[in-house]
Parts: sequence; C-alpha cells; structure tokens
Amino acid sequence: MKLVDSHCHLDDEQFAGDRDATIERARAAGVERMMAIGTGGGPPDLEVAIRLAGQYPFIYATVGVHPHDAAKATPETFARLDELARHPKVLAVGEIGLDYHYDFSPRDIQRSVFAAQLDLAARAGKPIVIHTREAWVDTLAVIREAGLPKGGIMHCFTGGPKEAEQALELGFHLSFGGILTFPKADNVREAAALTPEDRLLVETDAPYLAPVPHRGKRNEPAFMVETARRLAEVRGGTPDDIGSVTTRNFDRLCGTAAGPC
Repeated sequence: MKLVDSHCHLDDEQFAGDRDATIERARAAGVERMMAIGTGGGPPDLEVAIRLAGQYPFIYATVGVHPHDAAKATPETFARLDELARHPKVLAVGEIGLDYHYDFSPRDIQRSVFAAQLDLAARAGKPIVIHTREAWVDTLAVIREAGLPKGGIMHCFTGGPKEAEQALELGFHLSFGGILTFPKADNVREAAALTPEDRLLVETDAPYLAPVPHRGKRNEPAFMVETARRLAEVRGGTPDDIGSVTTRNFDRLCGTAAGPC
C-alpha cells in the first residue's frame, strides 16, 4: 500500500526529539509523500512547512493563517503569503477557515482573514485546505460569497452525509483521518461511503487524532495505514485500492501528477 498524507503538522514541537525517525517510519510504512501544513504558531512566521519541504524531496508544503491566529494577521502577512504561495513546493493555501469552538480570534476577524486568503489562493491558482469547527454554515457562506478558487480539501472531515453532499457540490475533496476509525463515528463513515472515488483523500493531522488502535497516542504519518484499512472496509475495497485512488486524487488536485519525488 502506497499513500500520501495530505495533512500533517510535522513542525509540531511533539516531533522535536524524533522528527527524522518519524519521517523514516512513515516512509517504511508506505507513506511516500506528505503535505506539511504551514500554519505553525501563526504570523509572523509563515514558512515552517517550507523549511521542512526544503529538507526532504518527498515533503510538500502549504502556507496560510489558521483561524486560531487570525487576529495576528496584518497587511504584511498577506503580502508575504502572496509571495510564498508561489513557492515551487507550496501546493495549497491552508489550513484556513473558521473555528467557533475555541474562538481564539474574534469571529468577524476570522471571517475577514478567511475571505482574504480565499482571494489570495485564487490569485495564486492554488487549492485551499479548509479547517471548520462548529462553523459549518458560516464556512460555506464565506466560500460561496468569495467564489471557489481552484478547488480544495475539507481537512479532517467530521460531518455526516448531509455535510458531505454540500461540500462535494462545491467541488471539494473530502479528507478522512483517524476519526474515521473511532467507534462512535458512524456519521463520518457514512460520509466516506458516499464520497465519489475521485474526491477521496486520506490524512493524519499528526500529531493529533491518532486512529484506532493508536488512539490516545501521539499521531504520526505511519499510522495512516490504519485509517486506509478502515476506509477500505467502509467502501468495500482493498487498502491498495485506497492508496492508489487517494494518491491519484492528490496528484490531480495539487499538481503533482509526475508522481513521487
């Protein structure tokens, strides 16, 4: 089984002591490529993922301001993001969106920063990676008002069939992580079952949300094989099928169709 982890936070301090070993374990498990998410601790440092991608040919990057950090954004932030979005190893703008669970940034600022980054992604011709938590209606409203850029990814999809259909109608890919394996996540599995083959992605969101049987541990890209196996069961296929389909989808969406580096 060959996989692409479409969303992981390899810059996180939880990997400070064994980052290289974590990446080696991922490769040994069949995770050929990883997209490192570049939101980090927020502005002014916008290059955390780019630095990682510069060290490994098989790691790619995103850039963006997470909704938690929206209040830190300045005009200089957007000017710099506009430059970084054109970096050859930056595949997408994200993770961006709205988070009404923690409200670490005021909601009106979250919405304005989100809209600004949708516009930035459209100018750069890059897909978007969406974070939405307890803000589904507003997230979709901002996307519809701004107009969808090159498409994108609903990261760590946790909705049910209704939300899946709404996201798919807007042209999104749905990315499934460890939550898919949780015993009570029947609604997520229903959404995964109805997702068209050409809109399916997998991720870890490492170091968060480790799948069963690693639940409660620090998550890492190597654990994604468990999510892929569960997704194969849900969809009536094989893990190899999931690997092939999700890799092909990632390459098509993110412009990496040349295959592994």
